[in-house]
Amino acid sequence: MSTELEASGSKLDGAKWLIVVALLVAATLGNQYAAEASVWLRIAGVAIACVLALFLAWTTSQGHSLVDLSKKSWAEAQRIVWPGKDETWQTTLIVLGVVLLSSLLLWGIDSLFGWGISAIIG
Repeated sequence: MSTELEASGSKLDGAKWLIVVALLVAATLGNQYAAEASVWLRIAGVAIACVLALFLAWTTSQGHSLVDLSKKSWAEAQRIVWPGKDETWQTTLIVLGVVLLSSLLLWGIDSLFGWGISAIIG
């Protein structure tokens, strides 16, 4: 039996992630240290760096896995039977009623404890 672990993804994934981090750090530091430059130029630089970083992250195996997970999650969300308006209102009113009842109960217990402590302390 072999105990070797197979590496998932490309061998270049590590280098791609380093470039992604470097792009984001460069965008952050470039925006901070180029304060004298035009705001629109800085926005464009940060936007370009972020788009390049996102594209590079998408080309990694983890990026493809994230896109696949997003597609499956969206498909699953489409299959959910969401409650109707009447059911939503009923549930909301029940929750509000329970919250009101709980708050009154806690207020009563707190008042009893406060009254008891005041009676003991004087």
